[in-house]
Amino acid sequence: MLKQIPNGVYPTMITPYTADNKIDYNAVEQLLAWYAERNVAGVFAICQSSEIFFLSFEERLALLKFIMAHKPADMTVVASGNVERDLDKQIEEAKAFIDTGIDAYVFISNRLADETQSDDALWRSMETAAEKLPDIGLGVYECPYPYKRVLTPAVMKRMADSGRFQFLKDTCCDLTQIRAKLDAVKGSALKIFNANAATLLESLKMGCAGYSGVMANFHPEIYAELCNIYSTDPVRAEQLQDFVGFFSVAECQCYPVNAKYYLQLEGLDINIDSRARNKAEFTPNRQMEIQQMRELTKVFKTL
Repeated sequence: MLKQIPNGVYPTMITPYTADNKIDYNAVEQLLAWYAERNVAGVFAICQSSEIFFLSFEERLALLKFIMAHKPADMTVVASGNVERDLDKQIEEAKAFIDTGIDAYVFISNRLADETQSDDALWRSMETAAEKLPDIGLGVYECPYPYKRVLTPAVMKRMADSGRFQFLKDTCCDLTQIRAKLDAVKGSALKIFNANAATLLESLKMGCAGYSGVMANFHPEIYAELCNIYSTDPVRAEQLQDFVGFFSVAECQCYPVNAKYYLQLEGLDINIDSRARNKAEFTPNRQMEIQQMRELTKVFKTL
C-alpha cells in the first residue's frame, strides 16, 4: 500500500549557497528545522524554488540525500527534479531520487510533453514512467518554467484511476479549473495542493488538501494555521486569507533572493546568493519591503 500524503503545508524548498557558489548544507539543515518549527506537514524538495534548472544531477541528488538524512523523523518529503526532456533519462534519474527514501516522487508536467503535444501524449509518458518506477506514490507539478503545462480534468481522472498518483501541485490559479480537477479525482487518493495564495481559502473549502507554494518560505505558520482552522473558525480564516493573499505579491518581487533575505532576518545563517536571479536586483527599497512584511507578520501573529 502506498503511503498517504498528509494534508497541510509543503514549502517549495529553496537552495542556499556558500560564497563560492556551492550548496550550503549548514543552511539547508537550519532551514529544515525552521520549517519544522512552523508546523508544516512536509516539504516539496528539489523543485523550481530549489533552482533545479541550475543544479547538476549530482548536486540535486546530493542535496536530496542530505535532506533525507537530516529532516525531522515525522516530516514528509515529496521531491521532483526531472529537468531532462528525454523520458528514459527522466526515469533513470527518478529512480536515483526514489532510492533516497522519499515519500513520493513528483514529475514536472512540462517535461513529459511539449507545448504542441496532446493530453494523450502527456498521459502516455506518465503511464510509461509509472510502470518503470518502483512502487511509490507519484505526483505532478505544473511548473511554470520553461512553459506551464496545466493538467486537464481528463488527465487528472486518468491519474486518479491509475492508483499511483497522490499529489498535484496546482499552479492554475483559477478556482473554476480547480473545482473541475477536484471533481475528476473525487473519491481517490490523489490530493491537490494549491500553489496560489489568493485562492487558497476557497480552494480548501472545495476540497484541496493544502498549500504548496513559494510563500511558505516566508511565513509558513500562517498558512499552516489557515489549513488547520478554515472549516472550524471561518472569521479567523478570512483574516488569515486576507493576510496571505495580499503579501503573496512578494512572489513577483525578486524570488528566491527575497526569501533568503527574509530567512536571514529570521536568524538563519544563510546568504542571499542565487543561481536563478541576480541578487543585484534586490535593491535597498525591496529589502525594506521584506523587512516591513516580516514586522507586520510578527504583529499579525499577536492579534
